[in-house]
Amino acid sequence: MTDIPTSTPIRSGPRINLRDAGTFFGLVLIFAVFAVLTPVFLTAPNLINILQQSSINACIALGMTFVIISGGIDLSVGPTAAVSAIVGATLMIAGVPIPLAVMGAIATGMACGLFNGTLVAIAGLQPFIVTLGGLSLYRALALIFTGGNPIFGIPTEFRDAINGVVLGVPVPVIVVAVIAVILWVVLNRSPLGEYILAVGGNPEAARIAGVPVARTKITVYVLSGGLAAVAALILTGRLGAADPTMGNLWELDAIAAAAIGGASLMGGKGSVVGTLMGAVILGGLRNGLTLMNVQAFYQLLATGIIILVAMLIDRATRGRA
Repeated sequence: MTDIPTSTPIRSGPRINLRDAGTFFGLVLIFAVFAVLTPVFLTAPNLINILQQSSINACIALGMTFVIISGGIDLSVGPTAAVSAIVGATLMIAGVPIPLAVMGAIATGMACGLFNGTLVAIAGLQPFIVTLGGLSLYRALALIFTGGNPIFGIPTEFRDAINGVVLGVPVPVIVVAVIAVILWVVLNRSPLGEYILAVGGNPEAARIAGVPVARTKITVYVLSGGLAAVAALILTGRLGAADPTMGNLWELDAIAAAAIGGASLMGGKGSVVGTLMGAVILGGLRNGLTLMNVQAFYQLLATGIIILVAMLIDRATRGRA
């Protein structure tokens, strides 16, 4: 492969690390404020609860981060999760072994991502339009298949596995942590990570340099769909049911976590570690405000302010660069 031009923002390590440090400072600041306002906040059970509550959004946001880095967006992750949950629950109830049912659910999510990615990369359609259409399409499929009713009767074995604890850490947190480590290696230590950064930074330069642009774009959408399915399985195990309305507005929370974590909606920039911290910031914010008995719409206000501040910081950083 020909060397990628130096104008393409590949492996901009120092700036990304500096941005992660800023996100970490914001995380510490928010937790410190809530620690003063409510003494329950920093107790071990509540911190574990925050991590568990953040695990679903973190899982979705990690996939969204890769899409955003590549210069795209995925507005269909919520309905993709719903369709995947419905397929997985249906297979489990039909007596299919749980590992195969889980694989079927993840394959469904990846298929939705493949459909999105193909329309973006091959047909040349805008990611916003494609995934906005997917949002309606996948939601409709979930509702039509179930008649709008949740699917109950999830096997106890599956629920016990999802709700289990290993060395005091909830299984969903461990699952997301393992996924995050793998994705960090992919983004920072593999050719695919270089391709994703190159495509998001300058797709034309990447194409000239020999980067498989179409294949790279399809890959990130497949990844996003697969992680949406994983998040859906986690929630299905916790609730004991698969709901066709599952995942409402998940895409907004995922974009928010990625943006807070330093991912640029212009593409070419993002961080796995930053996205994880962004998800925990959102989870900690909501948890702290709930402990203080703050009404839900004020929580939305606080979340919106944090997102806008993160965008202003990103803009200022890019301006200096």
